[in-house]
Amino acid sequence: MAVIFLFSTSLFGSSETGSVLGPVLRFFFPGVTEPQIGWAHFAVRKAAHLTEYAVLALLWQRGLVRGSGWTAGRSAFAALAISALYAVSDEFHQSFVPNRTPSALDALIDTAGASSALIFSRLANNKGRP
Repeated sequence: MAVIFLFSTSLFGSSETGSVLGPVLRFFFPGVTEPQIGWAHFAVRKAAHLTEYAVLALLWQRGLVRGSGWTAGRSAFAALAISALYAVSDEFHQSFVPNRTPSALDALIDTAGASSALIFSRLANNKGRP
């Protein structure tokens, strides 16, 4: 959660990440256009939302199963609730950070990342059985 909090600071605002990604893309793809860079920047930032909350949910689920003795289902539900609440609080935090803007869409993407990871984990642990 501390890492996500750090990513929500002005250090990782869109202009800062764009100033890094643009030159990298231009180096590897010299003919890349500005609209393509803009789309790639958007995609990378949203993929980061999915990924960081997927990891958060899996860590919470693992900790709750091992630490509380809860069932996998109960701990997954709690991990999803914690992750979703943290996503909302993170977006609220961004409303106070210069160069950042809160977004309900980002909170939904975060929750989708958390839920997807928990579903895939459940399927993997059940080897495809419902």
